Amino acid sequence: MERMITCINCPVGCRMTVALSESGEVVSVTGNTCPRGAAYARQECTLPERMITAVIPVEGSPVPLSVKTSKPVPKSLIPEVMRELGHVHVSLPVSAGQVILGNVLETGSDIVATRNLR
Repeated sequence: MERMITCINCPVGCRMTVALSESGEVVSVTGNTCPRGAAYARQECTLPERMITAVIPVEGSPVPLSVKTSKPVPKSLIPEVMRELGHVHVSLPVSAGQVILGNVLETGSDIVATRNLR
């Protein structure tokens, strides 16, 4: 089986063909112009991950707080992570880099603030 993927590691956007075995293992990657593309294609076909960015309300602030994951999380967990963010209560002050929710869904990724709010 073959799967076509567009690399998102840089602006070149290489179109790659990934050959997969019947068990879903990557057999080969073609079309990439650098090693990062091949690594991205292998990961995307076996366990896709994404950084999550979002905004959450902050008690006492008319401006919402922008947050992100500290590292990519499995793509399949995005809806669950967003549900968890819906239960988070934050109040002023907040500092950029502050952990808002540690080890979200036991992924090893923290939800961190991306800005200061006072």
